[in-house]
Amino acid sequence: MKLRVALKTARSATIETITEQIYEYDTPGTIYVNGESHGETKKTVFTLFDLKPDMDYNICLERDGKKAEVVFRTDYEFVTLNVREIGAKGDGIQDDTPFIQAAIMACPKDGRVLIPKGTYHITSLFLKSHIKIELAEGAELQADTDRNKFPRFPGVIESYDEKEDYNLGTWEGNPLPMFAGIITGIDVEDVVIYGRGLINGQADFDNWWHDVRQMKIAFRPRMVFLERCKNVSLQGFSLKDSPAWVLHPYFSQDLKFIDLTINNPANSHNTDGLDPESCKDVEILGVHFSLGDDCIAIKSGKIYMGRKYKTPSENIMIRQCLMENGHGAVTVGSEVGAGVKNIRVEYCLFRHTDRGLRIKTRRGRGKDSVLSEIYFDHIHMDHVMTPFVVNSFYFCDPDGKSDYVQSREALPVDERTPSIKGLYFTNIKAENCHVAASFFYGLPEQKIERIELKNVEVSFAEEANKGAPAMLSGIEECSKKGFLINNVETLILDQVSISGQVGKAFDVTNVDHYDVK
Repeated sequence: MKLRVALKTARSATIETITEQIYEYDTPGTIYVNGESHGETKKTVFTLFDLKPDMDYNICLERDGKKAEVVFRTDYEFVTLNVREIGAKGDGIQDDTPFIQAAIMACPKDGRVLIPKGTYHITSLFLKSHIKIELAEGAELQADTDRNKFPRFPGVIESYDEKEDYNLGTWEGNPLPMFAGIITGIDVEDVVIYGRGLINGQADFDNWWHDVRQMKIAFRPRMVFLERCKNVSLQGFSLKDSPAWVLHPYFSQDLKFIDLTINNPANSHNTDGLDPESCKDVEILGVHFSLGDDCIAIKSGKIYMGRKYKTPSENIMIRQCLMENGHGAVTVGSEVGAGVKNIRVEYCLFRHTDRGLRIKTRRGRGKDSVLSEIYFDHIHMDHVMTPFVVNSFYFCDPDGKSDYVQSREALPVDERTPSIKGLYFTNIKAENCHVAASFFYGLPEQKIERIELKNVEVSFAEEANKGAPAMLSGIEECSKKGFLINNVETLILDQVSISGQVGKAFDVTNVDHYDVK
């Protein structure tokens, strides 16, 4: 057992336990800060608050007779601006948006904006570079639900010479009008939002979740929207009841999402937890997701954005997270016009999600839509309907059920044809599954290049529910199916076991090279 500092500020530090234990232990360990007891934790990733700036710390974790230590120095802090001193009341009645915004804009480099205990009624807050914002314990940012009060971003703004354009608003991979996020960052860098407080979007079926397919003035706001940002970190706090996607970084890089808690109702619409879109170098560590759509959905735009900017999502590390109740625990797609590469998911726990890995793509995503180097390692799934899903016939968009998208015949490979390269799954246990062990379905004209499963164990619930393994035409509901695999160039199965299925353990069709060990 070892400890590492995953993220630190002047007043907080997140510590990761380097271990093969996934997400949490059965028994708590004791935390010591500079030799004094600081409480207990079961989690492999935990955050310490109320530290002092520019000070040396020794953190010790003692569990089951073993000890691990890490030392660090907290960051320098120049000044603190308390939003109460600038006019915010935190009474849940006054609109505190202008007062908190004033504190943000007035905060100098290396300064802290402190939002103390209270309920702060807000609409959209905009970030500024080189600051820290602390959402203290007991502090709640409570968002308004009147869409007329939110700023609106147009999707595409033409330049003065009409040669280029500026993309500001976005919705599901296209440049479309959107409301600004409850927290919005545009072209900012070196920002940390941290604390033990709560951001409450207050969305429900009487406001933002009503008639969700209709654009009303603009598309729904995200809880946190980061566009063209660098070096932004979120640490420790909770988010709930988002109008749409909770965290949406867009064309951004060097991002950390650490020890957060995200809660939306299981029946809420488009409330994905975290959607990195055309982002690079992203770390997602120790986050607890429980929501109504995909927990993490990695994207890179539809055809227009993918072809114009050619910016894939890449180098994304997901580790020691808990995903619950979503459609997919970790999803790639469906808006992947510029491709996705080098995704690593390690030491995560999936519970009661419809799918574990979920890849959603289709003809028409384009030749730049290349999905490659996707790795899952040390994953435990419990009551996941179908652990592994790769669907090359996803029936999204107005033409999603057309003959072109849904045809199972080999069509010509052209500029519209996407591709899937290497998928690697190691050290995975999936128990109490329901629908199928896997559903790998590539295009007949552009097969999945390589799938490797090593040390994978799948078992089914005794009373399994029926369901469709993926969203494509012509697939009937089923339960307790084995590994369903179609249109793959190379398939390697090494120490793969399955129990409790009905029918074939491995239903393999149109696989060019098939190696079982």
